[in-house]
Amino acid sequence: MTPGAKPVVLVTGADLADEAVHVLQDYHLVYAGARPTEDDLLSLVRQHDPIAMIVRYGKISASLIDAARSLRVISKHGSGIDTIDSAAASARGIAVKAASGANAAAVAEHAIALLLACAKSVVPLDARMHAGHWDKATHKSIELAGRCLGLVGLGAIGLRVATVARALDMRVIGHDPYARDIPPWVEVVDLPQLWAESDAISLHCPLTGANRELINAATLAQCRDGILLVNTARGGLINEADLLAAVHSGKVACAGLDSFQQEPPPAAHCFQGQQRLILSPHVGGVTHDAYVKMGVGAARNVLQILQAG
Repeated sequence: MTPGAKPVVLVTGADLADEAVHVLQDYHLVYAGARPTEDDLLSLVRQHDPIAMIVRYGKISASLIDAARSLRVISKHGSGIDTIDSAAASARGIAVKAASGANAAAVAEHAIALLLACAKSVVPLDARMHAGHWDKATHKSIELAGRCLGLVGLGAIGLRVATVARALDMRVIGHDPYARDIPPWVEVVDLPQLWAESDAISLHCPLTGANRELINAATLAQCRDGILLVNTARGGLINEADLLAAVHSGKVACAGLDSFQQEPPPAAHCFQGQQRLILSPHVGGVTHDAYVKMGVGAARNVLQILQAG
């Protein structure tokens, strides 16, 4: 770094909220662009030797971490840190931080939107209406009141979903071995009980080596027939081929998915054209309010580490 120059913070994206930029006014921000590849990031790291990274897009690999000689903190613009090689960072004493809870309201609202869209057949009915059909005499949707919602993950997002589900007069059960301060009206259960008793399941847990493809043929076989499934967490939680088979068999009546094993999915993905799958491009946390809160949270996490000495 040139003497007198500001230390560099590399942002693996095209922008940050103005409020986040203000928090980091004593640092020089370098933007990697909207969809940086690992080679793009390696080039920028070698050119600028950043003291911190704010991760929006792309994977932060061990080789990238090793190339960043002055790096002290990797701060996620959001809550999921599965795209960061935390073990490689830890080996070098580099802090990995997440802006936990910053997008909780946005993601919870999206999860509820997908759940309601599945239960009320919003997407296919809209398509039928636009095609000139009137299906009132033949259509029956699902009433959520009195049914059971199983939540895998009871953090900030999961508990927001639980609150709305309770307002819809649903029974709420959940599984999360790490959660604290769970309200008494959420019944904490083990996973076998959650599979067996839920009419709808919504995923709100981080992706780990232990829970990868948690939703698979074996777990789906334990569920009730005609279950609704929502995933606004990580695509790796679901075995996509097994889910598609369960949709075809009727085990899963409808699934609302905001994340996928590969993002963006390949051009000829098996989910495309499936009427009982409602898909969105991992935008659950993408609102203006969440954009600001995630940016400011990530920026403050950078400062917390760098100003600690």
